[in-house]
Amino acid sequence: MVNLFDRAIAAVSPEAAVRRAQARQVLARYEGGIPTRERRTFYPETSGDTEVQRDGRTLRGRARDLERNHDIARGAISILTRNIIGADGIGVEPRPRKANGDVDLDLADQLLTLWYDWIKRPEVRWTHDWTAAQQLMCRTWLRDGEALTQLLPGSINTLDHGTRVPFSIELLEPDLLPLEYNDPAQHIRQGIERNTWGRVRAYHIYKGHPGDVWRTVETLYPQLKRVDAQRMLHPFMTDRLSQVRGVSVFASVMDRLADIKDYETSERIAAKVAASMAAFIRKGTPDMYDEDGTTPADKRQMRFAAGMIFDDLAPGEEIGTINSTRPNPELTPFRRGQLQAASRGLEVGNSSMSGSYDGSYAAQRQELVEQWGAYRALSNRFIAQYNRPVWEGFVNAAVASGQLKLPRDIDPLHVTAAEFRPPPMPWIDPVKEANALKILKDENLDSLPAIIRARGGDYREVLRQQRDARRLAESYDVPFGAPAANQPAPPAKPNEGKNNANPVKK
Repeated sequence: MVNLFDRAIAAVSPEAAVRRAQARQVLARYEGGIPTRERRTFYPETSGDTEVQRDGRTLRGRARDLERNHDIARGAISILTRNIIGADGIGVEPRPRKANGDVDLDLADQLLTLWYDWIKRPEVRWTHDWTAAQQLMCRTWLRDGEALTQLLPGSINTLDHGTRVPFSIELLEPDLLPLEYNDPAQHIRQGIERNTWGRVRAYHIYKGHPGDVWRTVETLYPQLKRVDAQRMLHPFMTDRLSQVRGVSVFASVMDRLADIKDYETSERIAAKVAASMAAFIRKGTPDMYDEDGTTPADKRQMRFAAGMIFDDLAPGEEIGTINSTRPNPELTPFRRGQLQAASRGLEVGNSSMSGSYDGSYAAQRQELVEQWGAYRALSNRFIAQYNRPVWEGFVNAAVASGQLKLPRDIDPLHVTAAEFRPPPMPWIDPVKEANALKILKDENLDSLPAIIRARGGDYREVLRQQRDARRLAESYDVPFGAPAANQPAPPAKPNEGKNNANPVKK
């Protein structure tokens, strides 16, 4: 929009008016890009690896301290792990395909038999089963920003796999991958060796934990070993395209969580101090005191008790109480607002993080649906970086060891194909949501296997359980389930529905 001054210049000298308009366009800027006294100057040209090199170790240490000592932070990690991994872990349903595209159900059953044997002792220490291993890896992945697992297939002299398939995993903390180890000549950055295209070739791992209190030769003089990338899994949280190391999910909310804890601590201390102050005695006028500044009333002792009556006050004395403002009535709304902001940064549901579920059904449902998208995205990310590579390593080890015999008509490219089942979205109103699933199935808008998988189940196992339950019910002559609405009625038995007292003559 041209102002009056520009119009006056244009009337006298059009060329000057054009140059003025051009200069204004050149000088146009984003306000957010202009440094001021109130805003820090940022340098966007810094690479993601440079930022992690500078702050990665500090962020990891602060995140671990939050989990150790902050109940809110520990609860947030538990909520994320529970919704990403689930109480029973991320399930797997083998889907090996034949050359004609059909799923080989017999081969899938063989794989599941071997898998159920392996998940009892998946890791080298025999300390955690597969569910616990997934949960620990997820906690480390979220808290530290990354985690490591070494794949150990085949026969190893010093290792007893303890399972039919000779395959084990070794869970490692990210501390064993040194951030400070850089060798540009060998394309090693922050302990990770890559080729000229940026693809990971190997990881350089400490043989012992550098922070172990039990000092050994490995911890006093850390030695590195080179592990091929095909034998190492490195799930990590990253926000930058070329970043090679992960950053904790707490990175953007650390200060806010620390402030919440400090504020709550201050309020608790203030409440304790206020509770320790009971009352005071105002002792009249100056002419009531002796030369030494005392009165006869100074020699007495008064014991306070609930409901007591002061009947021995000296003339001119009166009892006053401390008017405490603790607990602060603004603490709860302030804390609620801070938790709501922190939950956004952590991608945790606000109701789950605060423990407050006082909204309507529509509000709770909307929050759950919106939040479950974030949980599912994290689950899929974890599956891609961890569960699927572990499954593929297990299947390949089963085939290489001879525990799994492949039929001739199997497609070798789809032997490791599988469906992974993250935790299902919980129901708020089971009746409404179950009816909705039934409508989808009846109208052929979704299949029964897909619905069962969405609920976190294995549809073949569900059908087996229904078959076994039906057979058992029939053996006891007990009706099994309710007849379907579109199922034809069973044929009537002889004389069924007739009045035996007045038989109908033929």
